[in-house]
Amino acid sequence: MDPLGARSQFVDIQTLPTWQQQLGEDGEEPQDQSDSLLSQQAFPSPFPCRPDINRKIILFTGDIALLNCTAIVNTSNESLNDKNPVSDSIHHLAGPELRDELFKVKGCRTGEAKLTKGFNLAARFIIHTVGPKFKSKYRTAAESSLYSCYRNIMQLAAEQSMASVGICVVSTTKRGYPLEDATHISFRTVRRFMESFGNRIDAVVFAVSDTEEPVFRKLLPLYYPRSEKEEMACLPLIPADIGNSEGEPVVPERQIRIAEKPGNLEDDSDEENLESDLGQVGNHAFARMEGDVDKQRKLILQGQMSEAAVQKHHQRNYNRWLCRARAEDLSDVAALKALYHTGVDMCGRTVMVIVGRNIPVTLIDLEKALLYFIHVMDHITEKEYVMVYFHTLTGEHNHLNSDFLKNLYDIVDAKFKNNLKAFYFVHPTFRSKVSTWFFTTFSVSGLKDKVRYLDNLHQLFTCIKPEQIDIPPFVVDYDARMNGPYRPTNSSSL
Repeated sequence: MDPLGARSQFVDIQTLPTWQQQLGEDGEEPQDQSDSLLSQQAFPSPFPCRPDINRKIILFTGDIALLNCTAIVNTSNESLNDKNPVSDSIHHLAGPELRDELFKVKGCRTGEAKLTKGFNLAARFIIHTVGPKFKSKYRTAAESSLYSCYRNIMQLAAEQSMASVGICVVSTTKRGYPLEDATHISFRTVRRFMESFGNRIDAVVFAVSDTEEPVFRKLLPLYYPRSEKEEMACLPLIPADIGNSEGEPVVPERQIRIAEKPGNLEDDSDEENLESDLGQVGNHAFARMEGDVDKQRKLILQGQMSEAAVQKHHQRNYNRWLCRARAEDLSDVAALKALYHTGVDMCGRTVMVIVGRNIPVTLIDLEKALLYFIHVMDHITEKEYVMVYFHTLTGEHNHLNSDFLKNLYDIVDAKFKNNLKAFYFVHPTFRSKVSTWFFTTFSVSGLKDKVRYLDNLHQLFTCIKPEQIDIPPFVVDYDARMNGPYRPTNSSSL
């Protein structure tokens, strides 16, 4: 109460329910309890249930400037004078002293966090940070900068011994960062920080608007499950790219891993060592992909199962692969940037890009590559889509084995095949055309008519506008050398 007896406009965070206390309000049951339990045992969630962390997490729908946290976050621009609803409210309640203080700070770079007093706010401090401007072409840089924002916020709060911190959505509408993508980064960054330094902070309040609240409430259980049941139900929904141990996006150039014990030429090859080496044959993850041939498999091969039973078996098998893909850490494969989502084609269909040169077949775990493909493509294939494969400057070490591709084609859900409307093969060689013809003719069915060979980017741009596709620079350079620089055609004529 204020001195005149009127109710204070500020919100006491002690009166707000914690995330753990909201258990049961919006959790969902897994569809197949037995399958989920099996998946939980075999593939534990990277974000297991932690009631001690959940009791420190609060979701608040309202004005962050009203919170009586030790510190609240203000999202602004590099000059710290941005006009947005969050910043305007904080400045209005803090008073003119805040503006004078910011003149002394002399700006803030993207990804950094600066500290000022709270002045007339209930919060003692204000943490100012600058989110990145989002462009799909520079997604990696934007992800790293946004991670730095949230990490620096938490680091500053811990260093200053702040008991509580209120965090708004850092990226404003002006900066164009997709809300759901940004929320994933904020949740996983805060979660990883709380796992390591949670004893230093008593409460983290995510302050959101009415339009942001549904997204936050939907994604919170993925990173902060409140029970084992909720953890199992959310496990298939966790993104493949969850960053490193601190939630930081993985740098692509640092993530190619060589298999364990690749061989030692200086090692003496006696009989005992030879037997040991032979014992490893067939034990690699990729060699175990198909598993044992059970009774259902035999029945399928013998043609003794009905079509409905075959489809049910196939769907069950695909769901198991999908569950594994959601549960496993695939950040090393994601970091290769060999498969990614870009814009839409002339017909409004989603465009997926495959960069052949970025696939180090001899170095990566092919089973994890298969899992990553399933994980990324599962929601894309719900609607019609097209794929663009850049064969540009690929070598022998970039060519996927036809057996791997056949196995992938057999595993994926029917929607992958039905909703694929075109496969654009850019910069093909004669050998690659022959290999593709044999593969689509004798190994898979229904794909041959969808393949389109494009010798240059100009042909690709007749199907997909240049601004709708993120093309690797080396592809553009190669095309310019071989076919001349691209010049947009002028629609107007004299």
